[in-house]
Parts: sequence; C-alpha cells; structure tokens
Amino acid sequence: MMIKRILPWLFIVFLSALLIIGFAMKDSMNSYLSGMMVRQAGSGVTKSGAAYVDSLFNYAANGLSYRITFLEFGAKGCAACKKMEGVMTEVRNKYPEKVNVVFTDISKPSAQFLIKYFGIASIPTQVLLDRNGKEFFRHSGYIETEEIRKIIDDKETGLQ
Repeated sequence: MMIKRILPWLFIVFLSALLIIGFAMKDSMNSYLSGMMVRQAGSGVTKSGAAYVDSLFNYAANGLSYRITFLEFGAKGCAACKKMEGVMTEVRNKYPEKVNVVFTDISKPSAQFLIKYFGIASIPTQVLLDRNGKEFFRHSGYIETEEIRKIIDDKETGLQ
C-alpha cells in the first residue's frame, strides 16, 4: 500500500528533475547540436556558405560602410521571433550606418544552406558578424535590445 502512495510522487520528482536539468543545459545542448549540424553540412555547403557570407557581409572587401552584421534566424509563426522584430527595429534605428540587420526566414527553401552553414539548431538565433564577415557572437532565444546594444558597443570599443 505504501508503494502505491509513494510511486506517483517519485515519478513527479523524477520528471521535475529532468525538466530542471533540461533547462539548465539548454545552451550547451544547442551549441552541441549547432556544431554537429555544421560538421554534417559537407564541404559544398561550407564553401558556398562562406562565399555567400563573404560576398555580402565582408565589408572590408566589398566597400560597404557597415561594421557589424546582425543576422536574425527565425520564422513568422514563432512568438519569440515576433518579439525579436522590435529588437531588430531598435538596432536598425540606433546604428543605421554601423549595423546591417538581416532577417532570415528559416521556412524558406533559399535559407536552408545558411541554416546548415551556421548550424542553426533553434529559433530565434542571433549571429553577429564583424566587418570581415567573421562570427563573434551567437545567442539562441529572445535577447533584449540592451544586451545586443552592449555587445555592439563593446565590439566597437574593442572590448570583444
């Protein structure tokens, strides 16, 4: 009889522990999955992705005045992605000459090679590229405007 009363509580405690561990490890799991996606992409995706990124976002080579690219990977039906629209607008307005804000809708077939190239495992994901088109920051999930602004300002003052 005692087992029948304790067993449901043990099950609830076990599930709660799994949820807590899952939330605590979500960033490391996302990083692992991103790395695995990049490794599985193959050399064709790596070469074409690098050429694409270099042609558009290497401002040192293409002569555009931007210093940073803010790539936002998301989808129209995603609630956190919808919240990121405001962040992108604020960044675009705050740094019109410095930051090129680019939204990539992952549901479009044309975005698939970029998803593989950057190893996007969850949305929304923000990737910041420097003037040479090299990644210097990545975040998955919603991020506040102030956090992005601090990262951009730190990059501009040489702290990153």
